[in-house]
Amino acid sequence: MKWSLKLGRVAGIRILVHWTFVILLAWVAFSEAQRGSDLPTTLLAMGFILAVFLCVVLHELGHALTAQRYGINTKMITLLPIGGVASLERMPEKPKQELLIAVAGPAVNVVIALLLWLVLPSLTSVPTEEFFMRITPGNFLYLLLFVNVILVLFNAIPAFPMDGGRVLRALLAFKLGRVRATQIAANLGQLLAIGFVFIGFFYNPFLILIGAFVFFGAYSENIMVQHLDYLRGHKVKEGMITHFVTLAPTETVRQALDKLLAGSEHEFVVEKEGAVIGTLTRSQLIQAVKEDMMQKPVVEIMSGDVKTFNVHDKLSEVYTELQKTRVPLYPVLENGRLAGVINTDNINEFILIKSALTH
Repeated sequence: MKWSLKLGRVAGIRILVHWTFVILLAWVAFSEAQRGSDLPTTLLAMGFILAVFLCVVLHELGHALTAQRYGINTKMITLLPIGGVASLERMPEKPKQELLIAVAGPAVNVVIALLLWLVLPSLTSVPTEEFFMRITPGNFLYLLLFVNVILVLFNAIPAFPMDGGRVLRALLAFKLGRVRATQIAANLGQLLAIGFVFIGFFYNPFLILIGAFVFFGAYSENIMVQHLDYLRGHKVKEGMITHFVTLAPTETVRQALDKLLAGSEHEFVVEKEGAVIGTLTRSQLIQAVKEDMMQKPVVEIMSGDVKTFNVHDKLSEVYTELQKTRVPLYPVLENGRLAGVINTDNINEFILIKSALTH
């Protein structure tokens, strides 16, 4: 994620914090200043926020490390003001695996809360409202226990992209299949999201943000699963573009611009005798024009680090890769030679045709 600071690695997983997290700490400091708190009290409040987000990181590591058991890697965990996001390469399609991965995160918070409950002395009376209003050395760990319980309850809400939505989808998938289970879980999630937004207008504007996050998360998950279902069983050869324009490495930027203007291609494969050398995008060409490189060969401005697919690869895997990387175009090889190219637009057209045929 852009504008994120790397904190380190745990089990090969990068831990990042987004710059907007600073806004949360600044808001806490500002709130304490408005109350007239001294520096130690302000630092304690900020320390509490950091402790909460440490619990969030451990929560996300619960998901990530469980996913690793099933061969699913996690690129990074990013801390945002609204929580943490573990970027798993994919979610497993087997209901049992998804169920265990989804439950693993809240289970970490249950363990943290249980350990704190065992270690802390029992409260002599029911806490008053004032107990929850200000962080003190005396209530620091009690409030941390309370927050972990809240994290468990919040993530139990059966709405994507929260853990409860994935647990519900996994349980339904045992009987109904992944596509129908996703539709039900997503519809329920969107209904709950509308409820969050409605309540947020009257009580807490933060609920509006949560509602929007849940609504669009549920929608995206539903669409993604439907699309992957349409692509299931199909090979790259069925969805690739076979009529395309290539560039030779010795062609100049001016010649490449002529081909750009003459057709509808915005990206080109640079190839030599059927072997892929690199790719060249429209933005790279425009930048070369700005730098007065019209007579330079395209081999000097192209991207040489190119990922390719084979004609026999699964079309669903290419679709997932395109969604993750946003690379505009991938060359497709057959017996080591260039046979076609594939991009998001062509796969979406394939999905539209499959959808029309299905209905």
